[in-house]
Amino acid sequence: MLDGDNVRHSLNRDLGFTDADRVENIRRVGQVAKLFVDAGTVVLCSFISPFRAERQMVRELVGPDEFMEIFVDTPLEECMRRDPKGLYARAKEGKIKNFTGIDSPYEAPENPEIVVRTSDGSADKVARRIVESLRERRIIG
Repeated sequence: MLDGDNVRHSLNRDLGFTDADRVENIRRVGQVAKLFVDAGTVVLCSFISPFRAERQMVRELVGPDEFMEIFVDTPLEECMRRDPKGLYARAKEGKIKNFTGIDSPYEAPENPEIVVRTSDGSADKVARRIVESLRERRIIG
């Protein structure tokens, strides 16, 4: 699993949150994911990827048969309500710049393979749905 926070504290610690840095963040993650995919590993990438063009770039990089976009569709209001790290509150106060959904845009996917909504049920139920999709596409056995 490649997680946005972990990658930002290691491989991409030299990047900020400007649009250019966000593009580079996803480009690097895509390259790492491709290395794992080429080695036969299933890679789960958990990132805020705000731009369609970069998601498409990664799809093309790893190959369409190896890429499945899962859009976790949560309303901004719900993200702000949950806000476990207090980031949305700080962004609204102007203490964090270029924050997705506040002062930086987010381009929702147009054709994700799976859409997960907050109301879709438990995390276990959603995970089972994703695993079933991976099986249907013969990504996992």
